[in-house]
This record gives sequence, structure tokens and C-alpha cells, in this order.
Amino acid sequence: MFPVKDDNPTSTVPWVTYGIIILNLLVFGYEMSLSLDEKALINFFDTYGLIPEKIVNGQSLFSLFTSMFIHGGFMHIFGNMLYLYIFGNNIEDIMGHRRFILFYLLCGMAASGLQISINPHSTVPNIGASGAIAGVLGAYLLTFPGAKVHTLIFFGYFVRWVKLPALFVLGFWFIIQLFSGIGSLGYMTADTGGIAFFAHIGGFVAGALLVLIFNKKKRRFLDGRFLGM
Repeated sequence: MFPVKDDNPTSTVPWVTYGIIILNLLVFGYEMSLSLDEKALINFFDTYGLIPEKIVNGQSLFSLFTSMFIHGGFMHIFGNMLYLYIFGNNIEDIMGHRRFILFYLLCGMAASGLQISINPHSTVPNIGASGAIAGVLGAYLLTFPGAKVHTLIFFGYFVRWVKLPALFVLGFWFIIQLFSGIGSLGYMTADTGGIAFFAHIGGFVAGALLVLIFNKKKRRFLDGRFLGM
């Protein structure tokens, strides 16, 4: 299941969402310039990526923020930025630009916090905007459950384009993260890499809770119409 766009118009230009996407792309471009020197790239990840063991020991606390803007490859950044582009504009619209910045960063920190608590002795750098963007998805599901999301569904070699409610698309995404996270518990070690499922879970739950505070317009999307709350 691969979301492409949503039918959920906004009343403002999502400058912060665009800015976050541009910043991530600029950082990724810098990473690509380092890729010619593998040692320099590894050092960049070790310095600015979030290493749970360091955070637990009170070191490199700045990486709680910097790690949100680093990605490990083209598909990693493409998927994250696509989700942010599709769903971020509506959340920024209901919160306002400044609130959305704070919301985004808090979701990212909450995501990192849960991941650290699950594997506090990990020495593997955690990188990516997935946790913060998961917060955007959690906020979107709670605020716009009936919004239609254009989605590609793959059946082997066949692909179908369908419109599904956000409740189904994002709810399904969260369930996948939840079960994948639980399934990964028995395999985690200090040097195990892979997908930080608990960062996704933590960010999603944080976003669903924080939107109740940050939602300036107090509106909910249902059956294609905005309803006052």
C-alpha cells in the first residue's frame, strides 16, 4: 500500500513543510558529497546520528535534533519526504507555522525517546525523519479520519489505484509498525541495525496526543466536509 496524494485542501501555504523537505534534501546532498569518502560519511553518521548509548550517558544530546534530518539512502529520504508532503500540509494548516515546527520536533524527540528506552545500550546511529513524520501521520489520522487518500495497492505484478479513507491507510500503517516492533524485540542487540519501529510507534502516538493541544482550528474532516468541534 503506497499513498500518492490526498483529497484534503488547505487554506494556507505550508511553508514549514516545504522548508523541512528542502532542509532534508540539502543535508542528503551533503551526505552524497561525502559518499566518495566512506570514512567521512561514517564519521558524519556517528557524530550527528542519534546513538542511544551516548544519549543515556548524557553525550551528544544535540543529535536528538540533528538525527531527524539525516537519511541512509535515496529510498529512505524519498519515502519520508513523500509522506511529509502528502500529510504535513494539512497538519501545518490546522496548527499554524510556528506551532507546527514545535509539534514536529517534539514528535521526533518522543520517537527517539521510545526507541532509546527499548534499546538503551545500542551503539548504532539512529537516523531519519520517520519518527517526526509518524507524529504527523498520527495527528492526521485523529484529525482527518475520513479524508480520502489516493493509494497504490500492489497485487503481485498488478497495481491498482484506489481512494481509501485515511483511517484505513494510516491505521494499517500503524498496525504494521506495531506488530513489526513487537516482533523485533527478541532480535535487538547493542549493534543491531535496521528499521527503528519503536521510533515510528512513539512518534505516531505522540502526534495523536499532541494534536489535541496544538490544533488551532479545532476541526475534523468527515465524509469530505469540515465540521466544527
